[in-house]
Amino acid sequence: MRFMIFALAAAAFAVPANAEEIRNVKSLDIAVSGAVRQHCAMGSIGNMDFGNLERRGLGVETQVALDCNVPFTMTIKGAHGGLTHSSMPGGQGPFSGTLPYSLAVEMPIRYPAQQIISRSFNSRQLLSGGIISSNGGIATDGMRLSVELGQPSGEAGLLAGEYSETITITVAPI
Repeated sequence: MRFMIFALAAAAFAVPANAEEIRNVKSLDIAVSGAVRQHCAMGSIGNMDFGNLERRGLGVETQVALDCNVPFTMTIKGAHGGLTHSSMPGGQGPFSGTLPYSLAVEMPIRYPAQQIISRSFNSRQLLSGGIISSNGGIATDGMRLSVELGQPSGEAGLLAGEYSETITITVAPI
């Protein structure tokens, strides 16, 4: 028993081999690191059906989920440069086969303070792609898309038939 008490007392007063190094330290740097995976995602958008295109002033506005935790670039492309007739996009006689439109995008961007970025493109511009940059900010509050139909270029209006356009929106982290 006496040996055990002596061993415990010796262990309590034992000094580590590098004790001198610890006594003389005034500051200590500790490297701490981690990572957050970048993401940029957009919600789905339903088809926009304008119905009877002979009516004037048609437009649709919709809210779209958008969440990017990094700065990004958004590219918007239109396949045909307007709503086009299914079989005669060039029209026939005095009737036009293409109906132009404009597309507007409005989104709150955080820098950390929130600002609104808005851009508008006509359907012809979207053939080559309209580009919107977050200018170093991030998006967490979605975006608003507005599509307004224009006037046909034909002197007699639009050719009878079905019209469509495909708009592709691509978001890419910078």
